[in-house]
Amino acid sequence: MAEAKLEIADIFRTHGPAWRQANKGRVSLSQLKVMSSIEACRTEAFGGHVAACTKCDHQHITYNSCKNRHCPKCQGPAARDWMAARAEDLLPVEYFHLVFTLPAEIARIAYWNKKAVYGLLFKASAQTVTNIAADPERLGARVGMTSALHTWGSALTHHPHVHMIVPGGGLSPSGNRWIACKPGFFLHVRVLSRLFRRLLIEGLLALHRTGELNFFGDLAALSEPQAFAAYLAPLRKIEWVVYAKPPFGGPEAVLAYLSRYTHRVAISNSRLISADVDTVTFRWKDYRVKDGDGRSVMRLSTSEFIRRFLIHVLPERFHRIRHDGLLASSARKANIAKVRTLLGAQPPKQEDALAAEVIPLTLREPCPDCGGAMRIIEIFRRGQKPQSRASPRKAAA
Repeated sequence: MAEAKLEIADIFRTHGPAWRQANKGRVSLSQLKVMSSIEACRTEAFGGHVAACTKCDHQHITYNSCKNRHCPKCQGPAARDWMAARAEDLLPVEYFHLVFTLPAEIARIAYWNKKAVYGLLFKASAQTVTNIAADPERLGARVGMTSALHTWGSALTHHPHVHMIVPGGGLSPSGNRWIACKPGFFLHVRVLSRLFRRLLIEGLLALHRTGELNFFGDLAALSEPQAFAAYLAPLRKIEWVVYAKPPFGGPEAVLAYLSRYTHRVAISNSRLISADVDTVTFRWKDYRVKDGDGRSVMRLSTSEFIRRFLIHVLPERFHRIRHDGLLASSARKANIAKVRTLLGAQPPKQEDALAAEVIPLTLREPCPDCGGAMRIIEIFRRGQKPQSRASPRKAAA
């Protein structure tokens, strides 16, 4: 029998109670809720159902998932459903991938002001692309974009950045013509970087004036306007990281990419190697390494691993995936239809577009014994135990 794979849930169940006790009073309610949800995910705590094969006597029990957006086990099905809805938005044009990253000095402010600064990161990056693309000397078009917030580096450190997917072109100011960008090139990265820097700093100053930023520890002095302005001044003179990757191979590649990025969590279960009371070991990639692929193994104390995972819990009701410009939710369907008409294109076939690897849900998979269709024969609620029993697993031939 295959050895059970280690999961974040296992670490939380085994070591979470001691960690919560040791950090009592220093953990937010949102973080505690995430821990509880992940611990209970796909256990009888959330109820579930019993599925039976319509051809043979095989039965198996499936417990409900927590559906928490920070849970590694829940994001495969969530990504599939989200991408099914997005497939109809694809256009037959080049797509570009941009990354906007906060400097470390501002990331420190964001650590204690997640909702305000993450929201500003979304706003400033979207406005940057919108404004530069609209410039007649650049593209001269109204563009659209889908953005996803990531707050982590591969080592689970705090590293806020936005991944943005942008169609390679936009509508003319009059709205009666599609303006395509140059093949393989969208907008100058340095121009984007400098406008992003200005908009982000101006936004931070505005948040400070309205009292929407809090400062603690060695940053406490920044509550004074002059000290805050002095802290930001050097950041006006450095180059900010705005990265543009080569265009995707086609709309289908965009969809496959998005399915991996939009619902990614700080660390997947597949990266975990081992865990005990003292240490958690996991795979990570050091992007600073220029020779080789930078892949290595990291060992953190179990307490530090849990702390790092939880610093990436987002504020409640904060949207980590956003659409702007032509793809803004209020006008997306109308704008997509107009662009398709201008391009003389038909909507993509959803079954062809959804090529991304996803985790199938129960009943979408056939019987593991005979390949027959599965159907639900019993549903049980939270805390209840199923009356039916699962069939014993057959040994591999």
